[in-house]
Parts: sequence; C-alpha cells; structure tokens
Amino acid sequence: MKQLHRRFTDNHLKVLFDLYLKKALSANDVISQLGCSRSRFFDLLKRYRQDPKGFTVAYRRRQPHYRLSSEIDQIIREELEKDYQLIRNPATPITNYNYAYIRTQVVARSGKPISTQTVRNRAKDWGFYRAKRKRKEKISRVVTTEAVGMLLQHDSSHHKWSPYADKKWSLITTIEDHSRYLLYAELVDVETTWAHIQAIKSVALKYGIGQIYYVDRHSIFRYQHRNETVWRRRHQVEEALTQWRIVLEKCQMRVLYALSPEAKGKVERPYRWLQDHIVRTCAREKISTIDQAREVLKQEIKHYNEQLIHSTTGEIPVKRLKRAIQEGRNYFKTFQLPPHCKSLKDVFCLHQYRRVDGYNRITWQNKKIKIPVFVPQGSLIELHIIPHPDKKEIRIWCKNRVVKVIYYKT
Repeated sequence: MKQLHRRFTDNHLKVLFDLYLKKALSANDVISQLGCSRSRFFDLLKRYRQDPKGFTVAYRRRQPHYRLSSEIDQIIREELEKDYQLIRNPATPITNYNYAYIRTQVVARSGKPISTQTVRNRAKDWGFYRAKRKRKEKISRVVTTEAVGMLLQHDSSHHKWSPYADKKWSLITTIEDHSRYLLYAELVDVETTWAHIQAIKSVALKYGIGQIYYVDRHSIFRYQHRNETVWRRRHQVEEALTQWRIVLEKCQMRVLYALSPEAKGKVERPYRWLQDHIVRTCAREKISTIDQAREVLKQEIKHYNEQLIHSTTGEIPVKRLKRAIQEGRNYFKTFQLPPHCKSLKDVFCLHQYRRVDGYNRITWQNKKIKIPVFVPQGSLIELHIIPHPDKKEIRIWCKNRVVKVIYYKT
C-alpha cells in the first residue's frame, strides 16, 4: 500500500479530521479510510490540532540523494574492463564477471562504501554483463558428516593462475568435509606424486590422522591399467598400490574414490571460489612468478577459512571446526610413527623394492648400490626415497630396519 502523502492530499486529510472532531465520523471510520494504524491516526490528529493551517503530510527529504561521483564511476568502469579482458583471454579460467569482487576493489581504491547491486546496475547499463546458465535441476547441498576428521576431500586444479605467468601451475588442496575448512592449499610448478605426499604429511602433522580421504580416479591416487590385451589381465585396485596410497595406508587412513566429477562438488566449489579470486588478484597485481602467487593464495585461504560465511553450512569454517572439536565431535587422531619406524622420512617417502643379487648389490636407476654383507643374497630390499630439492636420500630397509643410507645429487 502506498504512503499517505501519495494517496491523500493535505486538504482531504483536514476534512477527515474536522469531521472526526465534530463527531460526524468515528475514529474507526477515519482509520479505515486512511488505511493506517490506530497509533498513526492519533499521531496525525495531534499534529493537526497543534497547527491546523500548517498541517501537511508531504514528505520532505532531509538529506539529498546519494549519487556516485564521476571518479567512482570511472573506477567501476576500469575494474569491469579488467574483468572483461580476463574473460576474453582463453588461457585464463575466468568465464563470467564477479561483481562482489569488483565492489571490494572499488571500495579499496575509492574509500567510499558502495553495494554490489550498484556495480551490477552499472555493468548492465554499460554492457559488462553475461547471463548465467540456468541449471536443469536444483542440486541440494547437504553436510553428510557429523564430526570433523571423518572425511577429507583432496584434489588438484591445473590452470594458468595469472595471465602474466609463462606457464600453468597446479593447486593442491585438502578440505575437511564437515566444517568446509581448507586444511591444505599449495601451488606447485608440476603436479607429482611427491607433491601430494607432502600434502598428506602437512595435514597429518598439523591436524592429525583422519578416517577417509576422498579423491578422484587420477593415476596418482589409483592404479590405472591401460592398453588391456587378451594376454594381460586387468589389475584390480587392490592388486597394485600407488605411491600415494602406500603412504596413506601407512598413516592408517582409508581411501574412497569418486565415481564422477560431480561427486566431488564439495571440493570443486571452493576451487571455483579460489580460482575466481586468485586469477583476478594476480591479474590486477601483474604477478608473474609462483612465489608471488603463493602469497596471494595465503591471503585468500585466510579470508575463506576465517571470514567467509559458507553458503551451505551458514557458518565460518574455522568457527565450525573449533565448535565441533569443543563439543567432542572430533575424529582426528594424533599422528604416531609406526612401531618399526624411527623417522618421518620412512613414512612420507617414495617406496620401491629390489632383490639383492649374487654380488650383494641392487640396481636403482642404472646405478649399482652395494648392500652390507650381513644382508642375505636374494633378500627383498625396500627403498625409501626422499627427493630433496638438491639431492635424493635413499634409505635402504631390510627386515624392518635401516641397513644403509646414501645420497645422490640431483
């Protein structure tokens, strides 16, 4: 219903009040005609009695309309232009505008508060707008786990994270399912098995051992037997363990494989958020090295974990994580070395196996390695390989003990 000053003139209201004061109309009759509350009626009547000639209900704005200055409009246009260039670049994973991100940039540059809707309105007027594709079915987002540490979702994303970089980088992340807290996030030049093992190590030492790791069917996580022929039987997953899964089982954690990309939606959505913000920030700051991009990643991870309210849980991830721990809903267990191990290097490493020949030697990467004489010939040797940046450390194990440690420069 419209306001009184839009539905009645001052003279009309004066006539109604005069009739009420002369007892020609009751209060209920006047209120029903005005369509207002009883308290509103008596408030207007009081004002009319105090000054019958000067009475008016005309609305007078005390402050003028707030209008954006031309300088702020120019900043909005510049930020929209930057997003437009990213969308046009096929090498960057940006396909749409992010008006909320643009608003934060405009506020940071101008120091004036504006709303996201203002940016969106300007974008539509100036042609910086792309309609989002409508989903055929509404996907329900629910939290399936009731405690932290029950399910850890792990994945990687290979993109050109900055238009000024000369190559693509890989982002490796681990997210806790219940709280949606990002336990690990790191940019690497090349996605390798060792990089994913380092992710397990970081989570295990900082937060503890969870129950299940949820991953896709990448060859790093699951053995993929290709080129199947009639002479070669297809191996099952249990028959051939990958290096990553060997480390996971040494930490007494299980693995669960997603059957499709859609099944990893809980980790894919944070990826889209990080991808959207990191690429835009790297483009605006003209970042060209991975070390600079890692600093941007740290800032975005901190914002995601400690400030952003998750759309599904309705809580900030770090607060939801802490609350679950305080309430005793915590399945993380403190990491402990296996009984026969004395160093983290023997858990978080690459594993290979060799047989001792008749000369008490083994062959590794075309190199002959001498084995101590007390190791019987024909014994199965386990190699624990730690690829340090400048050298490789090889810890030779036999019958659950270290028999030799050697180093090779890389």
